[in-house]
Amino acid sequence: METIIIIVFIVGYLAITLEHNLKIDKLIPALAMMAILWAIIALAHMDVFEVNTVLKELEPTHIDEILLHHLGKTAEILVFLLGAMTIVEIIDYFDGFATIKGYIKTKSKRKLLWLFAILAFILSAIIDNLTATIVLVTILQKVIKVRETRLWFAGLIIIAANAGGAWSPIGDVTTTMLWIGNKVTALVLIEHVLIPSIVCMIIPVFVASRYSAFQGTIESEPEELTEPKSKFGSTMLYLGLGMIVFVPFFKTITHLPPYVGMMLSLAVVAAFAEIYSSSKFNITNLDGEGDDHAGHHSPVHASLSKIELPSILFFLGILLAVAALESLGMLFEFAGSLESTLPMLGTESQGELVSDFVVLILGVGSAVIDNVPLVAASMGMFSVPIDDPVWHFIAYSAGTGGSMLIIGSAAGVVAMGMEKIDFFWYFKKIAWLAFLGFMGGAVAFVVMRNFVLNV
Repeated sequence: METIIIIVFIVGYLAITLEHNLKIDKLIPALAMMAILWAIIALAHMDVFEVNTVLKELEPTHIDEILLHHLGKTAEILVFLLGAMTIVEIIDYFDGFATIKGYIKTKSKRKLLWLFAILAFILSAIIDNLTATIVLVTILQKVIKVRETRLWFAGLIIIAANAGGAWSPIGDVTTTMLWIGNKVTALVLIEHVLIPSIVCMIIPVFVASRYSAFQGTIESEPEELTEPKSKFGSTMLYLGLGMIVFVPFFKTITHLPPYVGMMLSLAVVAAFAEIYSSSKFNITNLDGEGDDHAGHHSPVHASLSKIELPSILFFLGILLAVAALESLGMLFEFAGSLESTLPMLGTESQGELVSDFVVLILGVGSAVIDNVPLVAASMGMFSVPIDDPVWHFIAYSAGTGGSMLIIGSAAGVVAMGMEKIDFFWYFKKIAWLAFLGFMGGAVAFVVMRNFVLNV
């Protein structure tokens, strides 16, 4: 039966990877794969296990208990993401991101490149790399009219956004998973991954700034930027970003799961949104009488209706599918075989040898295969303690490795759609820059780990 389990997982994985070729949304194979895997386990009465991270061994358990355990862990991530997405949509409802356009004053292409890269790096660490890319590409379309030039800028924005998301516990889904899964803590993650991420961003931008595409000035005057739809746009931007940043501090102080802090942040932002709105709508009252009921005018209701539920369902499917393999003990056994067969390029950490080679492969693999299941699998494979350097290296590799192909990250896919970027154009022009940054940051991480942070 284990062979059938593996075949189902591989087929589902391929369907997710070939989403654009098959013209089937990846949430469909993810949900189907999850349901089929657990159905096979139940019908075949297969033994399921829970990994004892202290004894580093598998302990038998019941399918109902282990499924509820994994559902709870997955729900923590999904509720956290729902809160963050809603806050971002509330900011957008008030046109808060228009405030960022005020920073775009130079006409020098090289200065614009650095400005967009730095904005992408900072924004992605707060509102996640996907949203940061959408915001900045939208602004880019208003500032630069020549499409060929915009493509180059968009390519570097993707690299910078992925690099910025890697060092923040709220900047990328994969780092959020590691943080919520108690694999890393916020401060130690930043300490280990911030500088490698900066290196990963700076190298490609510095090299690209020498290209002819970034010489001279933009050919036309920047588009006259309209006033924000709301006079509270700037206030909601700073409030929303501030409340998202507040979440790691809330977790550190209370030791409660991050989604609790995110719900508190959402409540605060939603309260101000309702106060600033002319609507008298209550968040708990979704029904109204008449065609023009109040709900349609609520910033909270409007924001909740715009969040990406397909992404949430995809995460539900893929995380529980990987959990099925973990519950069967496959990932734990696979990790053991990797450590015994692959060359150990890492250092001794918490009494164990961890292969940097494996983590680098994971990073390169995230350019081809979605990094969410890769990180989910690694969380079930490695039994090293919280804040072990291997978790920080995984956060870096999975977060930045996806930049090497345009389909390798959510930021790349959304930029591809917004600017109609050709896959092979990106592969020829941008991929090698992303690889340079990825390897440069990896070297920086290893040097810091071995010679700086261990001192």
